[in-house]
Amino acid sequence: MTNRLDVVHRHGDHLSVTVGATGVELLRYVYRAEDAWEAPKPYIHPLRTLSGRIVTGYRPNDHRWHKGLQMTASHLSGANLWGGNSYVHGQGYLALPERVGSMAHVAFDEVSVEAGGLRIAERLSWHPRSGELWAEEIRRIEVHDIDEPGGSWALTWSSEITNRRVEPLRFGSPTTHGRPAAGYTGLFWRGPRAFRDGSIIAPHAEGPELMGQQAPWLAYSGEHDESDGHATLVFVHAPENDHSGARGEHPAHWFVRNSSFAAVAPSFAFHDELVLAPGATLARRYRVVVADGAWERGRIAAMVDGLVW
Repeated sequence: MTNRLDVVHRHGDHLSVTVGATGVELLRYVYRAEDAWEAPKPYIHPLRTLSGRIVTGYRPNDHRWHKGLQMTASHLSGANLWGGNSYVHGQGYLALPERVGSMAHVAFDEVSVEAGGLRIAERLSWHPRSGELWAEEIRRIEVHDIDEPGGSWALTWSSEITNRRVEPLRFGSPTTHGRPAAGYTGLFWRGPRAFRDGSIIAPHAEGPELMGQQAPWLAYSGEHDESDGHATLVFVHAPENDHSGARGEHPAHWFVRNSSFAAVAPSFAFHDELVLAPGATLARRYRVVVADGAWERGRIAAMVDGLVW
């Protein structure tokens, strides 16, 4: 089914994407700079299902720097482009504002709407607190495959991050610095508070034991507050990501949590640091399918098998 999308750009603040036929705002891409302690960076919130149910959290009281769906870098050559306290081995989480950097919006190169789809192309720059240019990113966000009968739509997020330092950039996580089961970094989703204790599903397993494991996709289902029903988000590696390291590239592992809060990240530096040489580019692409209802493994697997990249 073809659905018209409407885009409203509040310059200097955000882009809002709405399904014209229903008036449902699917997402709001916010690129204004916010609190320096929270590592300012663009993010998507709210993110909604086709029925209008919100499936992201924003500035929760446990982690104010958790903002919807965003690209993060929790440990980057000694800097924290994640936000909040920094993990230091042997000392735990410390308030070290001098480590907290930012990912700054530079410009949109494209914002275009075509038959039932949207494409955003953006340039960003990555900085430590001192302000030097450490990396440049080309980011693309696409909205497509709006399926009203099936109650789902798809978002594709791609990032190409180029090291602009004269020395390597070292991507890490709390786990690479000594904290078990805390390998968060990269594209990160924080679910709403109601999604705690939700269902975690992968192709051959389910549950929180998937933390730190590998799989081509991972799904999370939660139940809404206020309105009846569930929603399911499916996070999928693009074929070129080589998530398993089979082609000799740095492998990815899932950070996923449903106790205390709901979160998913296809971490690119969970157990081991990813080292990006000067001038080199780290390229990753992901698809996030946002669906109404609690989808079971068979339905998810069939959908993933039918994806066109």
